[in-house]
Amino acid sequence: MSVTIKDIARMAGVSHTTVSRALNDSPLIHEETKRRIRALAERLDYSPNYSAKSLVLARSYHIGLFFSTLSKGTSSNFFHETVKGVHGAVQSKYHLIVNSIDDYDGNFAGVTRKTFDGVIVMSQSDRDEAFISYVAEKNIPLVVLNRNAEPVSAVNVLADDRAGVFRVVEHMILQGHRSIAVIEGKVTFKSSHARKEGYLQALRQYDLEPDPRYDVVGGYTLEGGYRAMQELLTRTPLPTAVFCSSDEMAVGAMKAIAEHGLSVPGDISVAGFDDDVFSAFLSPALTTVKRPVETISRIGAEKLLRVIEKGYPSKETLYVETELLVRESVRGI
Repeated sequence: MSVTIKDIARMAGVSHTTVSRALNDSPLIHEETKRRIRALAERLDYSPNYSAKSLVLARSYHIGLFFSTLSKGTSSNFFHETVKGVHGAVQSKYHLIVNSIDDYDGNFAGVTRKTFDGVIVMSQSDRDEAFISYVAEKNIPLVVLNRNAEPVSAVNVLADDRAGVFRVVEHMILQGHRSIAVIEGKVTFKSSHARKEGYLQALRQYDLEPDPRYDVVGGYTLEGGYRAMQELLTRTPLPTAVFCSSDEMAVGAMKAIAEHGLSVPGDISVAGFDDDVFSAFLSPALTTVKRPVETISRIGAEKLLRVIEKGYPSKETLYVETELLVRESVRGI
């Protein structure tokens, strides 16, 4: 038979209300009492009854993690890092439910305060705007990751993609490159626009004129990066360096370069963005920008838990720094 709050209360010599408050970190309970009750609960392998708890506190104890899409443009690594970050903050306090917004086909009626105590949106494009607005209008505690969802009242946590791309393209320029191409991501994604702006900002900073012939779209996939690089290889003169808006596209680009009889970085330097798990193990190892998806997701989940505890919506925007990782795929000329 499973251990109940009443069992813990009896053994601790306190009321079941005191045990409940202690386990929920209530400020009404002395810290020493909390530690004693928590230690006893852990020793007895106590697991909270979420169904009973939700009835008493009018909560579902469900956190919804919604991706804009899971079938188009969401890499396995991006998905894993997001879930890992959110779960690291939520742990066993809530049930984490992962969904794809595009599966709802615009009918969000099932998303209510009764079904979710809070919602985290991993936003990949402004096509999820209707869903974000719906959640905000329902006064469900809301955190949006990966973009600034203005003017909705929500906590926004995102990487400074533009600054990250600026640094890696600046690195290419300082290595002597002047003909730098860009392979863009999915055109409907906010991240694509931010990264393109970082690329253009670096060129402007060093008085380099963007060449439209060196601007192609890869759509955040291996195949897209491969096809985009094949297109760039028809340009005359060839670019001496290529910034790819994701590491996956960079891998596709490197394959196309090799098949063309050229080498990286001997003939063309290549850089990416994301620092996927394989990027350091390529040959040559990929110069890239590390976007801390797990950190962004963990911070967002921590913020959501605070909003839930306060019981009212919060509005805040946090930018998490990226990191330039200089490896072998970019060299000076």
